[in-house]
Amino acid sequence: MKEITIFSGSAHPELAAAICHHLEVPLAPSRLTRFANDCLEVQLQANCRERDVFIVQPLVQPVQEHLVELLLMLDAARGASAARITVVMPHFAYARSDKKGAPRISIGARLMADLMQTAGANRVLTMTLHSPQVHGFFGVPVDHLHALHELARHFRGGDLSNSVVVSPDLGNAKEASRFARLLGLPVAAGAKERISDDKVVISSIIGDVRGKDVVVLDDEIARGSTIVELLDRLVDHDIASARVACTHGLFSDGALERIGQRDDVAEIVCTNTVPVPGAEHAQKLTVLSIAPALAEAVRRIHNGESVSVLFDEH
Repeated sequence: MKEITIFSGSAHPELAAAICHHLEVPLAPSRLTRFANDCLEVQLQANCRERDVFIVQPLVQPVQEHLVELLLMLDAARGASAARITVVMPHFAYARSDKKGAPRISIGARLMADLMQTAGANRVLTMTLHSPQVHGFFGVPVDHLHALHELARHFRGGDLSNSVVVSPDLGNAKEASRFARLLGLPVAAGAKERISDDKVVISSIIGDVRGKDVVVLDDEIARGSTIVELLDRLVDHDIASARVACTHGLFSDGALERIGQRDDVAEIVCTNTVPVPGAEHAQKLTVLSIAPALAEAVRRIHNGESVSVLFDEH
């Protein structure tokens, strides 16, 4: 690993440090400053020339600030003659902007992918994109990981004899089915209609959940409107208990507190793809580390080995 250099943006330096710990390489320093006119400037304070450079930066709030910082870091690494530059972006916030839901709406995911490539990205390592087709928006190779193994390993530690995996909607049903296979459980799904960004309606539950201990799986939880609506419908079906799992625990606008205060929710599980707000005060929350998986992917990319083996269901 001598020719590898890993930098971190300001979005999630703790995750970058954990990745470096598993790889046994130092986290390279960088400096972010702001001019009087509010413009940002980035300086990479380690040698990049002919090195394999990885830049760790999930797109989390403030998303636009962290995006510009990432673009500047990419440009700095390219200008410093890096041999290859890989963006390690565990959470790609703009992945939700993947299609036109109405006339004259921008497709942000494609634009942001183009910006990263233009700035100097040669490769992208990401995790659990909101829509699988976003993978194809990038003009550079993309390694798209998931956290199903980490989540499944956690839930295998409990009693699953009366459990069922539930997807909040049919769009996530394929991912929920993969998760259910890892746990050896049946799967159910909600029939969801999105009214607005913070309002959804789930008209019915497809599958047998009555009297079951349900494990709700979603890719991310932001305001939590979908999860709360789903839990209300599941209670109508007389479930025994509920546990909520997701990859990206954004938990904005008090979502973690709203979900955690429900009597029917026994546990909330997420990973550390993003910094989890209020994690230290949430009694029902468990945060799993995906640093080992990302570190192994970085190692394989650096050594020219297959990354697809990390997707195998085992």
